[in-house]
Amino acid sequence: MRFGYACINLTLAAQKIKVNRSMIKKTFQEQGIAYASQLALANFQDMEKIIDWNIKHKILLYRMSSDMVPWMSEYQIADLPDYEKIRAVLKRCGEKAAQAGLRLTYHPGPFNVLATNSEQVLTKTIKELGQHAEVMDLLHLPHSPFAKINIHVGGAYGDKESALARFAENYTNLPDNVRTRLTVENDDKVNMFSVRDLLWLHQQTNIPVVFDYFHHEFCTGGLSEEEAFLAAVETWPQEVTPVVHFSSPKKKYEDPAAVQTAHADYIYSHVKRYGHDVDIMFEAKAKDEAVMRYLQEYRIKLA
Repeated sequence: MRFGYACINLTLAAQKIKVNRSMIKKTFQEQGIAYASQLALANFQDMEKIIDWNIKHKILLYRMSSDMVPWMSEYQIADLPDYEKIRAVLKRCGEKAAQAGLRLTYHPGPFNVLATNSEQVLTKTIKELGQHAEVMDLLHLPHSPFAKINIHVGGAYGDKESALARFAENYTNLPDNVRTRLTVENDDKVNMFSVRDLLWLHQQTNIPVVFDYFHHEFCTGGLSEEEAFLAAVETWPQEVTPVVHFSSPKKKYEDPAAVQTAHADYIYSHVKRYGHDVDIMFEAKAKDEAVMRYLQEYRIKLA
């Protein structure tokens, strides 16, 4: 069983090691792809340092940042002037991850919507998902949900059945290196997509469902937590350990004024696994520090 966090390592950030160097649109327009390339190379070089830290501390689940290649929607990754240097760094990162059993994943932003009724949005979504998969290919990660690219269905547009049908149709037309890695996650709004909704999508496409415990509290689909968890876990290929997302409510534990769906900095309850092996992504604002505190509090020793 792996435990992990997303994108930023706060321990290393104190040493100015970061993976989200970017720029505003005006700067990109003025300095173009050459500057984007410099930033991307620096981001990937620092990702290697984070990977080294994760392996040293046995934190073997890590969600890579989608911001490592600035403004990548505006060009092809292979056109970056530093592409060969980037490819060498990623090859080395992939080798380290494979040797240590470190699981690398992605969670592209909410503007990637396969259920969209806009051709423009769909075109941008397919390109961006393809670029995430391209980075994974440069890391030599498997074409399977072990190296998951996780997204939400996106907008329901007042008709969930039609949105799910569009998602299913567009999913089958994705490039192989995207489709074989894609997973879908339940939402945190009652009018959006519950695990029950996503089970229909799985039946049509075989796409695995990532269960988010906290989201389920707001969008149950009539299922208990255990029922939804077990249903989601069953959608995964037998040879791939499912990933689940876990977080604590900020409103309950840290700030009564916070919105109900806000994630806390740390984890305040034990993860119920209902007898199954899963890899757990902690969506906590304290990132690596939250993982380490959880392991210490529950006296979990990593092999």
